[in-house]
This record gives sequence, C-alpha cells and structure tokens, in this order.
Amino acid sequence: MVRSNSGDKSLIDEIIYGIEEVKGVEVNIMDLSKISNTVCKFFVLCTGTSNTHVAAIANSVRKNVSKKLKEKPYSMEGIENQEWVLIDYVDVVVHIFQSEIREFYDIENLWGDAEIINVELKA
Repeated sequence: MVRSNSGDKSLIDEIIYGIEEVKGVEVNIMDLSKISNTVCKFFVLCTGTSNTHVAAIANSVRKNVSKKLKEKPYSMEGIENQEWVLIDYVDVVVHIFQSEIREFYDIENLWGDAEIINVELKA
C-alpha cells in the first residue's frame, strides 16, 4: 500500500486507525515523496460530518499516535473553528475537513502529480 520507510508506514497506520475509531469518511493517502520541493512525504485526508466530528477525529488521531508511537505533532492548526484541522507530523500531514471545505480546496487535484490511495475503512 504505502511505499515508504517503516516509520512513515507505522505513523500512517496509526493515523488511519485513529480516523477509523471515530468513523471518519472519504480517507485518502497522498504520496508526495516523488514530487520535488514538497513540504512532507505524505498527506492523509479525511472528512468529518460536523464541527464536533472533525474535532473528535483530530483528537482520536492525536491520542492514538501519542499512545502507540509516543509521537506528538509538530503543530496543529484549525482546532478552533473545526472546519479544517491540520495535524503536522513533519513527514506526514493530516488534513481533516468538513465536506464543503474539502470540496472548495480540492487538495487531491491541487497536488495532481501525487499518487492517491483510497483507504477502505472497516465497517
């Protein structure tokens, strides 16, 4: 699935688990590692259905990664308005959107050269 070093894969796996725990939807991994001059190697994108859901996803990701890998985010943005929360783990950046905001910014098309992996979550 994700062709990277084991540290990135473990981090991405734990991020996905955190999203899955609180029923985040439309999860994609974007592999930016083959694109020059990018700020990170991977984006993980998902959608929440409300402000509360976006906040719950962000908290679940942060807590799960901290508990399992003992890693804290370098920075976290957008938690105040809960429409687009960004969690920066340096090589992996998590974007948690409300649907309208995700459609407006259309990051998947903005980074059109990236390989996009659709993640099938457990039901």
